[in-house]
Amino acid sequence: MTRVTLGLGCDRNASLDTLQATVTQALARAALPQEAITEIATIDKKCDEQSILQLAKQHGWPLRFFSAEALAQVAVPSPSETVRKYMGTPSVAEAAALLAANTHMGDLLVEKHKYRGTDGKNATVSIAKRRNNE
Repeated sequence: MTRVTLGLGCDRNASLDTLQATVTQALARAALPQEAITEIATIDKKCDEQSILQLAKQHGWPLRFFSAEALAQVAVPSPSETVRKYMGTPSVAEAAALLAANTHMGDLLVEKHKYRGTDGKNATVSIAKRRNNE
């Protein structure tokens, strides 16, 4: 089975339902089962984001945090000036997925899947294939 890392970004106080729906949709786009996920990665500014913490705990997924500086060093296909303005890096989801998976753009299975939940909050998921299928 292909093993993947999820890169995750979201509006502050996005609900767990919004995050779960975004993950489910992104996995469907990549035709992957939930069991393929090995970990979640995001920006360190989200280390207190309850929905991200709950999502990782609920599924038993390790959660990794990266600084804006580290994420900004990763080449991504869909940089965002809005994300740069608020987070200090042009990418959170794509860059976090690639950095955690220790891979490059060629291994991005889902570049940037965006979803606006019923709570009115946005979430973004990127999926990267883990190098060496670890």
